[in-house]
Amino acid sequence: MITTVFFGTHTFATIILQALIDDPNIEVQLVVTQPDKPVGRKKILTSPPVKILAESHSISVIQPETLKGCILPGTFDIGVTAQYGLLVPKQILDTPTYGILNVHTSLLPKYRGASPIQSALIAGDTQTGITIMKMDIGLDTGPILTQQPVQIGPDDTYLILDQKLAKIAAPALTEALKAYVAGVLTPIKQDTAAATHCKQFSRDDGKVDWKQTTSTIYNLYRGLTPWPGIWTMIDGKRLKLLHISPSEVSTPCGIMSYINNNIHIGTANASIVIHEIQIEGRPVQSANQFIQGYPRYDECVVT
Repeated sequence: MITTVFFGTHTFATIILQALIDDPNIEVQLVVTQPDKPVGRKKILTSPPVKILAESHSISVIQPETLKGCILPGTFDIGVTAQYGLLVPKQILDTPTYGILNVHTSLLPKYRGASPIQSALIAGDTQTGITIMKMDIGLDTGPILTQQPVQIGPDDTYLILDQKLAKIAAPALTEALKAYVAGVLTPIKQDTAAATHCKQFSRDDGKVDWKQTTSTIYNLYRGLTPWPGIWTMIDGKRLKLLHISPSEVSTPCGIMSYINNNIHIGTANASIVIHEIQIEGRPVQSANQFIQGYPRYDECVVT
């Protein structure tokens, strides 16, 4: 039986954790996840999805604010990280006998960093994948155990692609982990010269530049939905664009137009159709509700 410590936080990580739990040759003895956080307008303290799953299987959970100076309770053959979200320092990397494996959502060395899924979508890539790697002290620089490619659909958003990647990552991880511990899988060094990096996105990155093409704006939406989301300004107010699609209808660049009960905003070469929208201080509205409530915004400039 291979004893394991798991580091993860978000929904993607629950799929990976479940695969480890379900494998009869692996025993998850400890889960490390981020602290509970306030969620929503009422700031309700909410547990991470990984904590909820772990506790449902009676697995011990710790939630340190940082791993710096942290000592893991127990000894483990190997560790696994998947969308954990906090830095894993060297003293933790060296704790398990065989080190720690990471499930990274790109085909390394492309898109090292915090936002590989978002970055692939924003770039308009048609393929990405998962990499199972052994962690070192660098940022996604460790040697590779295995990789699996995934095709990106033209309308895949972050949430869709996240789930696609998780479904192939789970079996790839369990097989690689067992083979690595058995000594029949040797990690291969990354080609550092081919490495690219991606950044952590903020709300400001979601501001739409209407001088860009329709496909560029749509790709930004695909990558940044649901968070941090894309937005524009109208009449001095932030306008969140919650559900959009590309259109071949040509309308003036940066102008909101009501056409056949649809909301179009002109781009550099055509337009974007807005299906769901939220103006600052108001609830989410369908296009039809917005048109009825704000008839004055027909042929209005957005910035």
